[in-house]
Amino acid sequence: MTTNSLPRIVISGSGLWTPSNVITNEELVESYNAYVKKFNADHAADIAAGKAEEQHTSSVRFIEKTSGIKARHVYTKEGILDINRMRPKFPERKDEELSNQAEIGVLAARQAMASAGKAAADIDAVIVAAAYTQRPYPAIAIEIQNELGINGFGFDMLGACSAATFGLHRAYDSLMSGSAKCVLAINPELVTPQVNFCDRASHFIFGDVATAIIMERSDTCTSPNSYEILSTKALTRFSNNIRSNIGHMTYATDVAPFGWDKLFHQSGRKVFEEVSPVAAKHINDHLASLGFRPQDVKRFWLHQANINMNNMVIREILGKDVEEAKIPTILDRYGNAASAGSIIAFHLYNNDLKKGDIGMICSFGAGYSVGSLVLRKR
Repeated sequence: MTTNSLPRIVISGSGLWTPSNVITNEELVESYNAYVKKFNADHAADIAAGKAEEQHTSSVRFIEKTSGIKARHVYTKEGILDINRMRPKFPERKDEELSNQAEIGVLAARQAMASAGKAAADIDAVIVAAAYTQRPYPAIAIEIQNELGINGFGFDMLGACSAATFGLHRAYDSLMSGSAKCVLAINPELVTPQVNFCDRASHFIFGDVATAIIMERSDTCTSPNSYEILSTKALTRFSNNIRSNIGHMTYATDVAPFGWDKLFHQSGRKVFEEVSPVAAKHINDHLASLGFRPQDVKRFWLHQANINMNNMVIREILGKDVEEAKIPTILDRYGNAASAGSIIAFHLYNNDLKKGDIGMICSFGAGYSVGSLVLRKR
């Protein structure tokens, strides 16, 4: 979808909430290896009899080489490094209290509103787009809408690691159709409760964060730093290679509600080999549809899942490695922030672009899914 002869839609502000708690690779490895030692000792007889698999230790070098991640921010550290628990500890909140996910969404939203110069009265739609929401209903978006005093409507949507870009697509569509005049899109990625911290292949991947974007028509924009959306493009192809089976159906199937398959799990090598070329082709095709080449793009704000995957995508579209300034990386200190990763990169690395510069936000991940927006600095 392009904007020729149609209303111009802009991103006029962004926000980022970063947890104060940090877990380094060193801390995570120390805890994980202690857990492995205890597990192998406790299950020595079953391992010897072939009834259980011996667990293997990890290392900081393995994590950094595999992913590029050095640390991650988490909502709470309590419980994650406890080898007798191996999951975060969240005190349950009462129904009348603000939920954890709404809380962090509000913090990011207020930053975005301030950045765009918008008050609650200016906004008439709230979209919460994330890999997980902590309950089915009432929608986290409606809870945030209520907390901020916004009239209009709100809804939640899931889209795994493309939720943020797909959410921005829905915001764009609402503005183009006239069903909204200003949209607040929020990505409260509270992911650590879905991490299997007992799994060597994935325990280090995710962190918690919240991002927010204000999108509106250009004629109402007063922000000194805004981007016109030239085009949006999305693609999905079904794959089981990244999966999470948690949900209400387990109540009826009588299986363990928090078994390993209910938490995040993936076939990492297959994902790397299959998603990277799909993402690269998507980027090339999207840019070509506007008459642009990858070389015309001043900055790529890419999904932040794995440094090796991002490098492969960039090499495929540009034929070479490029400087950090062109594809800023935040996953070394944030980890994989699910769908919020590309929005973190945009939020932190967009102020220096000049009028007329072209940028691209692009996500790719579970589904498989790819979502992108081509932007021009105003």
